[in-house]
Amino acid sequence: MKTSPPLKALLCFDAAMRLNSFSLAADELNVTPGAVGQQIRNLEQWLGVALFTRQIRQIQPTPDAQAYWSQIQLSLLQIINASHALRDRHNNNVWLNMPPSLAAKWFARRMAGFLERHPAVALHLSSSTTLADFSSERVDLAIRHFDGHAPELDVELLHQDDARVYCSPAYAEQHGLNSPSDLRRATLLHNTLHPNWPEWLQRFAGIDEQEGRDIPGIHFDQSLMAIEAARRNQGVVITSEWLTQKEVASGALIEPFEQRLPLSKGYYLVQPKHSILRPTVRALKVWLMEEARDASK
Repeated sequence: MKTSPPLKALLCFDAAMRLNSFSLAADELNVTPGAVGQQIRNLEQWLGVALFTRQIRQIQPTPDAQAYWSQIQLSLLQIINASHALRDRHNNNVWLNMPPSLAAKWFARRMAGFLERHPAVALHLSSSTTLADFSSERVDLAIRHFDGHAPELDVELLHQDDARVYCSPAYAEQHGLNSPSDLRRATLLHNTLHPNWPEWLQRFAGIDEQEGRDIPGIHFDQSLMAIEAARRNQGVVITSEWLTQKEVASGALIEPFEQRLPLSKGYYLVQPKHSILRPTVRALKVWLMEEARDASK
């Protein structure tokens, strides 16, 4: 029977190849760089070939290392994925990722409803302005605000978005916002999720990009901050109806104009292509689809 190569060394080798660094590989594996180096030497001794040329603070994979890694990388990934799948099959954890503004303004006040229906589920919610990476992060499902084009993912539309203008009733009255052209005397609240002011102003107010830049504005990196500024009479925000439902229902924000800008983007529920969902993950997916339908009525 053939002897097996040292499996711990294979994991160190794979990490060093992916990250091109013993130090970064050590960080990923929660060991010291010296331990990674020792495991690589063990593997080199077992294989009888050099895998890296070592220089000061730099490593360079040899042609043998490149060829060997290309042959074993997929198998290592399959082992890792199969191990995670078996470990997770009988637990009640589910990991969900979404943009911070959606988590705060739309999901947070609905979350209790899911947990009441599924009290045994341990929900792990993360929020980020960057897209979740299913290959390297612990994520079962994610909600993304994009155009829905992702061939590597299974994608389901939750809500087709449009860009709407909101402000407080007091702000609309104080600044006489009766028609879109009146925005020339307003303060525009910009946010990165909906950078749609130039197009909205051009289409509905006859204000070109140059004139639009002359209108006073405040820029926010998160929609929830821009919405809160609008609620506090600081200006007029352009954003999604999904992020303003609570404020509109309470009367804190109104749409001073009926014009709405259609967008190619929307909120999509995504998961790895052809992935088999555990029961807890499927339950969350079904619930999110139901909530999205109810929220869009």
